[in-house]
Amino acid sequence: MRAYGEGPWIRVHVPGHMGDPKRHPLLAEWFGDRVLELDVPPLIEGVDITPDPTPITQAQALAAHAWGAARTWFLTNGGSQANHLAVMCARQLGETLVVQRSVHSSVVDALVLAGLHSAFVHPSVDDHLGIAHGVTAADLSAALDANPDAAAAHLITPSYFGSVSDVAALAEVAHDHGVPLIVDEAWGAHFGFHPALPANALSKGADLVCSSTHKLGGSLTQSAMLHLGAGPFAKQLEPMVVRGLHTVQSTSTSGILLASLDLARRQLATGQAGIGESVVVADEIRARIRARGRFRIASDDFLEFPDVVAVDPLRVAIDTSAGGISGVRASKLLINEHKIHVEVATGAAIVMVIGAGSAPDVDRIVDALHALPEEGDSTGAEHTALKVPPPGESRMTVRQAFFSPVEVVGVEAAVGRVSADTLAAYPPGIPNVLPGEVITAELVDFFRGTTAHGGYVRGAVDRAVTGFRVVSDQHSDQIWKES
Repeated sequence: MRAYGEGPWIRVHVPGHMGDPKRHPLLAEWFGDRVLELDVPPLIEGVDITPDPTPITQAQALAAHAWGAARTWFLTNGGSQANHLAVMCARQLGETLVVQRSVHSSVVDALVLAGLHSAFVHPSVDDHLGIAHGVTAADLSAALDANPDAAAAHLITPSYFGSVSDVAALAEVAHDHGVPLIVDEAWGAHFGFHPALPANALSKGADLVCSSTHKLGGSLTQSAMLHLGAGPFAKQLEPMVVRGLHTVQSTSTSGILLASLDLARRQLATGQAGIGESVVVADEIRARIRARGRFRIASDDFLEFPDVVAVDPLRVAIDTSAGGISGVRASKLLINEHKIHVEVATGAAIVMVIGAGSAPDVDRIVDALHALPEEGDSTGAEHTALKVPPPGESRMTVRQAFFSPVEVVGVEAAVGRVSADTLAAYPPGIPNVLPGEVITAELVDFFRGTTAHGGYVRGAVDRAVTGFRVVSDQHSDQIWKES
């Protein structure tokens, strides 16, 4: 890419700026001449066509070696694209996907695209912090026993807060049931590159791994990878991924995003010292917070949950409610008064993430945190997250509901109706209702409580949660009778 960008070319091809910063000064002013020069499209000799193997093929082979994959594909639409691909592959293996209930919304979208039925295995939920962890091998086994027609198991580890599941045990269970294990490892692209970090899912037997490399791996936003494991399903899955990729990948992939994946791979693979410094910084933040006594390190208790076997040291999860302030409020004050932007906030906690190789200012973080006002009692009772109710009955597939005629009704009238949307209360962000599931009175009360505590409901018709989109009664009754 650099050789092409610096060459004496007359570029009469897309993109329209043609790599000419003088003729496109606004782009150059905002992003620099270099970005325009390196904005290389697909089908360039010496980049992605000829010689054989091409540089892009070599880069993906280096990534596969670095992560221990049988094959790796570079993606330019984030981990969401990886999830879309993985679920499309599962559809070729069967009609039901056993999936962790705290699934990313992109997996729900993929269920719509693929037309798969879904069966859920539930993670443990910390009701106080408003977060989900992982699933146990026993729970996955029970879900697969109950769904002998399962195509695959699709799980998430690590969690948003950094809790890591026992992938080796989960892979063994999945394989014993004759299905591949798909792992959404969006938050673990850095795993395995330093002794202080957990091992990655591929090394533990996962068959397909979705990696949001841009999150903690250091590539540019929206770049990601999909890794194929070397297990018993590799030969079956590889051609499926290749076919699926042609469907969901842009024909105008960004060379800059692809190159950032190659550079991130190199830094991770050769930057063990820098990753070690990041771990030291994260450890110091936690140690100094513990020493000052006001707040609690939330991850100190994670290993007490049966579905957690390790914790990502580059995630700093802080129980702010122990210090008399909600996570949502703490996040807003840190942003507005201290110019510190944390990754996520719940009613009781915040999470800071430290990218592999990065080292933020410890003094500034710790001092800003302890400058926050105390707005409630130190027990954190008033900030405790609402208990998540069970989902309602499933009456249609996600795809059927998504493409059905819909209407908007008020929250009271929505009780007993079939949802046309995914409804997820933030925090904790676990999908509480999927398209095709019945909205219950308990769920409506939960959504109202969420907004009253400063949260919001993704999928509601508005921020105030005045109504929901539901499948029209006549269509819902017809589908129910036919099924």
